[in-house]
Amino acid sequence: MLIPSKLSRPVRLEHTVVRERLLAKLSGANNYRLVLITSPAGYGKTTLISQWAAGKNDLGWFSLDEGDNQQERFASYLIAAIQQATGNHCAASEAMVQKRQYASLSSLFAQLFIELADWQRPLYLVIDDYHLINNPVIHDAMRFFLRHQPENMTLVVLSRNLPQLGIANLRVRDQLLEIGSQQLAFTHQEAKQFFDCRLTSPIEADDSSRLCDDVAGWATALQLIALSARQNNSSARRLAGINASHLSDYLVDEVLDNVDARTRNFLLKSSLLRSMNDALIVRVTGEENGQMQLEEIERQGLFLQRMDDSGEWFRYHPLFGSFLRQRCQWELAVELPEIHRAAAESWMAQGFPSEAIHHALAAGDAKMLRDILLNHAWGMFNHSELGLLEQSLAALPWSNLLENPRLILLQAWLMQSQHRYSEVNTLLARAEQEMSVEMDTAMHGDFNALRAQVAINDGDQDEAERLSMVALEELPLANYYSRIVATSVHGEVLHCKGKLTKSLAVMQQTEQMARRHDVWHYALWSIIQQSEILFAQGFLQAAWESQEKAFQLVREQHLEQLPMHEFLLRIRSQLLWAWARLDEAEACARQGMDVLSTYQPQQQLQCLALMVQCSLARGDLDNARSHLNRLENLLGNGHYHSDWVSNADKVRVIYWQMTGDKTAAANWLRQTPKPEFANNHFLQSQWRNIARAQILLGDFEPAEMVLEELNENARSLRLMSDLNRNLLLLNQLYWQSGRKSEAQKALLEALTLANRTGFINHFVIEGEAMAQQLRQLIQLNTLPELEQHRAQRILRDINQHHRHKFAHFDEGFVERLLNHPEVPELIRTSPLTQREWQVLGLIYSGYSNEQIAGELDVAATTIKTHIRNLYQKLGVAHRQDAVQHAQQLLKMMGYGV
Repeated sequence: MLIPSKLSRPVRLEHTVVRERLLAKLSGANNYRLVLITSPAGYGKTTLISQWAAGKNDLGWFSLDEGDNQQERFASYLIAAIQQATGNHCAASEAMVQKRQYASLSSLFAQLFIELADWQRPLYLVIDDYHLINNPVIHDAMRFFLRHQPENMTLVVLSRNLPQLGIANLRVRDQLLEIGSQQLAFTHQEAKQFFDCRLTSPIEADDSSRLCDDVAGWATALQLIALSARQNNSSARRLAGINASHLSDYLVDEVLDNVDARTRNFLLKSSLLRSMNDALIVRVTGEENGQMQLEEIERQGLFLQRMDDSGEWFRYHPLFGSFLRQRCQWELAVELPEIHRAAAESWMAQGFPSEAIHHALAAGDAKMLRDILLNHAWGMFNHSELGLLEQSLAALPWSNLLENPRLILLQAWLMQSQHRYSEVNTLLARAEQEMSVEMDTAMHGDFNALRAQVAINDGDQDEAERLSMVALEELPLANYYSRIVATSVHGEVLHCKGKLTKSLAVMQQTEQMARRHDVWHYALWSIIQQSEILFAQGFLQAAWESQEKAFQLVREQHLEQLPMHEFLLRIRSQLLWAWARLDEAEACARQGMDVLSTYQPQQQLQCLALMVQCSLARGDLDNARSHLNRLENLLGNGHYHSDWVSNADKVRVIYWQMTGDKTAAANWLRQTPKPEFANNHFLQSQWRNIARAQILLGDFEPAEMVLEELNENARSLRLMSDLNRNLLLLNQLYWQSGRKSEAQKALLEALTLANRTGFINHFVIEGEAMAQQLRQLIQLNTLPELEQHRAQRILRDINQHHRHKFAHFDEGFVERLLNHPEVPELIRTSPLTQREWQVLGLIYSGYSNEQIAGELDVAATTIKTHIRNLYQKLGVAHRQDAVQHAQQLLKMMGYGV
């Protein structure tokens, strides 16, 4: 819950001097990206900007305090200020910040700017007291903000020092409007206006000018002089010479010592509040009519600022408030814990647990802190106030946590959310060993659900299954979050164990539960799992439709910046790759990498593997090698799930196959552990990598044993996509070992199965060996219609992406051929034209007449003429004869065909 006063522009006070010369300078603020107001405390920064902001509707105001160094809190208030300025124009950004569904502040701001792209009017955001920010993450994000904010937006920053916002570049580009302490200092004329408004007895212009010069135009000193003169009914002249270093002494002498004891007590106690209203004042000071007291303090000119138009919220001027808090610590040291406790209770009564925690921590009251956490910590956890929760739990003695298992569970979930899995088990084990209180069954269920999640994250499927089932038996329906977790883990275990039908049903159940209780990240996770299961079963169209549902959820609930969004983009890329939609597949992989751009580079491994895969399918080995260099660097600098490793290894082994790098394959094979089972898609994938490397090295017998076992498991578990891939690799094994009949049988089954999976690129990636077999099948004209159509499509893609020069008889190849000593005399004496050589190459590649015409962009009748001529020159009568002739020429030139 946000404190309204932090988002309210200060109310313009009576008797303030209108800074006409500075307002004139600010009138062109909309021409600058940044307006920077810097000066020490008390120079009127906030007053000036509140004057300038008067009458501006498209303006948001964010007043900072020390607690805003937590980036989640900073983001919440900043987006709320923008929403205030734009009339709730940025709903997606607001939803993301409320649910903490953004990867970083910079990515949140990027989403914000997308929404602001269609905002046409000038827009202003004021951030007051920026000097309180010392979090480098926030500084980095605000530098990003300044670089990318819309052209019609102006950021106004008020600070006591020069903020770390990279302003030098803005200054050079004339995008910075600066006002510093020298400009903020009162002129003689402004000082005279100031005294005339505040003193009952007029002051001479010369005296006013001398006082102004004595304090170098410092507004706070002038205000203190006027206050003292009114209270003592004496000349303002006697306070001339006041300066910042002596301010504390002057404030004691001229303010605190000149008010009655009751007001002094009120000032000191109320100063502990960062913001205050009537209810807080009454509870903290013990004074009735808190609002009246505040208004009287304001009337006396005691550095109090209204923070909203209704006059409900106030705060002290930062300089005066800091002074009062210091005095409070000296004068009321014994009472301080009780004052903070009273403040915490009042904040709790008004529904602001975060502010209450601030005072409970200051009071050092562990019991109060514990009670606040027990009542509100889970709500704060769901709103991602993780930093404050960690600070609070760290302040509690271990004994307090042991007495309250829910707090142990909270601390464990905090660790889990930060991927500190090993620490979770250590914490829970220690707690259960030392806990004196008896946990009820439901609490045991909560613990076991979390343990199950940790176990599956660690890859311990059996333990995860045991714990999830125990948790579901222990948990009542009311503990819906833990039930969703346990159900999700159960479904994931079934998936890993190859029980796909059961897993699909459990994941559908998880989705329903998560949607019912608005637990959107588990809803997304369960849909992604459903898509993976359907893909594994060979139902790629159904997998696509599940992904569409997931993308819709991402859009509706603004989940674009969750790391899980990358998972969705990745499996979409895999599906698009299988269907040979390479540009779209690559775009999804790149988008996935963008989602993870603020995380550790290792997180991008899977999408990077897909980039390699796209390059390999295009036959672009140089680009593939470039991506592989980065991928292999990441592999050597991280620990990954077996699924990640198998996907990375897959593209490496295919690259070695395409480049004939047997040394690399042999080294990898020696170092790679063999999985114990092959009952899911990623274990099947790693075994397939091993078999591919063995085939490359000519170790056909062990490779065949691997593939036969993989196929047996795939058929048994209905892993149809894996079966399709296995058959293609088995085909290559048979082809390379000279078992042509068995190769054709495996290929025919793979083509038939592809009617279900839609696979294209899994065939294409096998290159020329696959092309030769498909040409033969097409020429036999025995394939069913669907298989014939797919074979032609695959052959086209191989020819497009794997155009080996010898298959297309380019000029260089023809020149070498004609100079070869064994070239047939008929070809030497009656050479083909360059176009006829091209046509022969395309005939050899399996192209039909229509396809050749399209490839060469000529009429079909022209192609028929070329074919008739080359048949005559070669002395052949049929297409198959021409193919055999081309094959003989290639063999003569040393190509293995």
